[in-house]
Formats: sequence, structure tokens, C-alpha cells
Amino acid sequence: MKSEIQEKLEQLAYERTTPFCYGCYVKAPTGVCPQCHTDDLMRHLDGVGVEWGTFWVIKHILEEELTPINIEEEFEESVRQFYPEEVTVGWITLDAVSVMKDQDPTSWRIAQSEWESQEEEEGNIVSFDNGSTYYWSQDIKAIL
Repeated sequence: MKSEIQEKLEQLAYERTTPFCYGCYVKAPTGVCPQCHTDDLMRHLDGVGVEWGTFWVIKHILEEELTPINIEEEFEESVRQFYPEEVTVGWITLDAVSVMKDQDPTSWRIAQSEWESQEEEEGNIVSFDNGSTYYWSQDIKAIL
């Protein structure tokens, strides 16, 4: 799933950029520099700049067009859907999520990590920077 999305994002990066000869500092839309005839070209993205490869273009597209997932908030909401009840201790009434987070933060972090791994394994969320930033798969598919 991730490789399929990655391939489509690379294709999108190629579609949105123009080959660019850095030596002559000219666009080379045919894939060959019109001045020096090299085919060793960078990619040019209007309004952003030039660089080798497509990773930077993909990163720019994701940052500009999508909102990263807040893993903590999404996990909390997921747990809240499964445990909507409130817990009463003495005269204090709290939601179950608050109790779990406060009473066993280690277990909470482990459960969050497992949820994150499961969501990624199922293809619901995708990261292109080793888990620093996640995006919803359906949001990425919408821009492709």
C-alpha cells in the first residue's frame, strides 16, 4: 500500500516539476538541456526552487496540501469511542480516558504505540519520514 502511494506521489512530483539544468541555469522541459545537451537534470518547482530527486517535492506537496495527524489526539479519540463511560471515584467523576492516562501513563504510551503500528500496518495512516509525521491514507489518495 505504502509503495503504491509512494509511486503515485513520485509521479505527481514529476508532473508538477520541470527538468532543470543547474549548470546552465535553464529549464529543460524535454529532458535534455537546450544549451549543453546534458540529461543530468534537477527538478524545478515554481515558487519553491530546484533540487535533485523528488523527495523534497513530495515533502512540499504533503506539507502544503495536507494536515498531519496528531497521533495523541487520534488515539485518545479512538479509545474514547470504545470506553465512553465515566468513572466515579468518591465525589470525582472523570472520563475513562483521563483515568487510564493519569493512572498508568506507561501502559497508555504502549497502547498508543501499538495503535499507531496497527493503523500503519492496516494502511490507514502513512509516514514518509520514519514515523515523525503521519497522514491519513485517504487524504493522500484524494490529492493523487
